[in-house]
Amino acid sequence: MTTSPPKLDFNTPALQRYRKARALKDKFANWGIAFGGISIIGAVLLIFFYLLYEVAPMFVPADIEQVGEYQTPGAKDSKTLMLSMEEQAEVGLRVQQNNTLTFFKVKTGEVLETHNLPLIGDIKAFDVSTDSGRLMAVSDSQGEALLVKHNYRVTYPNDQRLISPWLEYPYGEEAISLFDDGREISNLTIRDGEEAMMLAAIDANNQLTVKRFLKEEDFISEEIVLEEESVSLPNIAGKINQVEIDQAMNFMFVLSDQRLLHVINSNSETLEETVTLDEVGTITKMSLLLGENSLLIGNDQGVVSQRFMARNQEGEWRLRNVRQFEMAHGPIQAIATEQRRKGFFTAGENGQVAIYHSTAHRTLLNEKLVDGEILNLSVSPRAKDLLVETNGKITHFKVDNEHPEISWASMWDEVWYEGYNDADYTWQSSASSNDFEPKYSLVPLAFGTLKGAFYAMLLAAPLAIAGAVYTAYFMAPAMRRKVKPIIELMEALPTVILGFLAGLALAPFIENNLLGIFAVLIVMPVAMLAFGYTWANLPAKIRHILPEGWDVLPLIPVIILSAWFAIEVSPNLEVLFFGGSMVDWLNNDLGVDFSQRNALIVGLAMGFAVIPTIFSIAEDAIFSVPKSLSYGSLALGATPWQTMIKVVLPTASPGIFSALMIGLGRAVGETMIVLMATGNTPITDINIFEGMRTLAANIAVEIPESEVGSTHYRILFLTGFVLFLFTFVFNTAAETVRQRLRTKYGQL
Repeated sequence: MTTSPPKLDFNTPALQRYRKARALKDKFANWGIAFGGISIIGAVLLIFFYLLYEVAPMFVPADIEQVGEYQTPGAKDSKTLMLSMEEQAEVGLRVQQNNTLTFFKVKTGEVLETHNLPLIGDIKAFDVSTDSGRLMAVSDSQGEALLVKHNYRVTYPNDQRLISPWLEYPYGEEAISLFDDGREISNLTIRDGEEAMMLAAIDANNQLTVKRFLKEEDFISEEIVLEEESVSLPNIAGKINQVEIDQAMNFMFVLSDQRLLHVINSNSETLEETVTLDEVGTITKMSLLLGENSLLIGNDQGVVSQRFMARNQEGEWRLRNVRQFEMAHGPIQAIATEQRRKGFFTAGENGQVAIYHSTAHRTLLNEKLVDGEILNLSVSPRAKDLLVETNGKITHFKVDNEHPEISWASMWDEVWYEGYNDADYTWQSSASSNDFEPKYSLVPLAFGTLKGAFYAMLLAAPLAIAGAVYTAYFMAPAMRRKVKPIIELMEALPTVILGFLAGLALAPFIENNLLGIFAVLIVMPVAMLAFGYTWANLPAKIRHILPEGWDVLPLIPVIILSAWFAIEVSPNLEVLFFGGSMVDWLNNDLGVDFSQRNALIVGLAMGFAVIPTIFSIAEDAIFSVPKSLSYGSLALGATPWQTMIKVVLPTASPGIFSALMIGLGRAVGETMIVLMATGNTPITDINIFEGMRTLAANIAVEIPESEVGSTHYRILFLTGFVLFLFTFVFNTAAETVRQRLRTKYGQL
């Protein structure tokens, strides 16, 4: 008698409830995974757009808007010698040829005060030391120079700001005699410094005189006393038109016949050179840029050239033509320089005004602002207000020009900075002086980032990949279970600790044992190969004392002893081959600069930090290769090594490549180790013994000191944006290669 098999009911209420619950869980899992993935993508996009939001304002062009127009305050029939504004651009000053100084409201043109200087007759010559210093030199027909300074008091009566102008005579109300016979001065130049002052005057007969005054403080009255020094000048042919003196009062630039520029060394009182400006055309305006080191020379063709003193290949100071700015709207009629940036304004024909920035070599604006001929330009100290004087009226403009220092050339090309002998890549975002020229080249930072990552990967990649291969394929399972967690535990070590140890312990040790480190790189591999050869030729009964997969243990003392031996013998080798010090030999004999905190230190410390990341991912990829592939290869007669090279590594190559790319990303973005172990020198030098500065370290160093919303602040965000793009490009390339490797070897 046969019995029928029991019937299985898959639609019981319990199974139905189970299937419904599982389906619901699957839906929640899908939704959760999708939400998590979209959230990650959204977070990355938010980072991208936030960085872009902070960076974008730097590339907005300058804008200018008229806010007022009024009749010229003061005498209408007297020529304006200077227009000026105080810090808040609320009070303006007009210096007139009729010996009148008129203070007025910038917004309305209302006259506030009028002053007459203690001169005889009209002003025949006038100059201002710097717009920010506000010290003026004026001369009448008696051949004397009176020094006067305009200042401003700020008070708050009834909680309302009140700016009150006043005049002071810092060196007394007595004029300084420049020509002994009292002849009339036609052109006057003043340069005032902390320790000295220079005055240059040209008379109606084309005679030039220069006087230098040393400053000393009176012990009793604490007033500044001027002690005159005579200055002898070389003979200058032609009609002298204008004289300019640089900030340090080392050089005088004398323009003659509107085409010859003579450079005089005021210290040696010799003529350094004479530059013919025929190719420039007729000179219409000549002025000094902020810092009083660069000459701005405008011509009748609407071109402004920038020149400054720099050493040539022979080490001689020469006036170098650095860059040109083309306005292309008739002769340059006026030049006004900014007081805090290397920017300047120029006026051409028919009311045309252009705004430039010298370092960025950037034309920010070039358009017609007023009707008629422009007589004077005045820029406020914050460069947010512009006064344009035409015939009988002044027009007030608001200027929106927040970040003129930034251009593609200033960030990625070589830039010729003031005082440099040639164009260079330089990062120097701040200095102690107000007339500092910011240097925002990102090339040293990007180069330092790649340099540090390269040396770190040079150490980490071979060790991590080789260790992963041995651990996953050759090592005994019991030993692998101990080694792998120990190496992965290294990743938990804070990088700030690694940077601290690298900067304070590793760097001095390597400096004192530099030859020993290189000896270790030679002695250790040789010792390991010799031990391996010896071990392979030992009798089988000795070799089989250790179980298979544990034969790496004898290498540990070999590694330790070989490293100890190399370090111990290195002092003797240094005495024998390098005169007792390899560091001195590198510096003196080879001319290779050695810095204690250098790329070698970063390579060792950051490589140590990257090794666990690469090792862990690569080891998992190799260990995950199906055993059936290895067994099949071995069964067909391949050796274990051949199986590893021909079967296991190609199959695991996508995972190994991912490990390398993740390790590279870690090295590129590393901050603390680089910050503490490199010296943070932003230089472009492949030398392994020189330091560098990376993008990430630069942000960490400078972001706390930057002013929110400033150019410096935003360019630090730009470095973060560049770092973001670096990572994005690397990851995209890595994923593309990984997918191709997976497609190629996925059928094994």
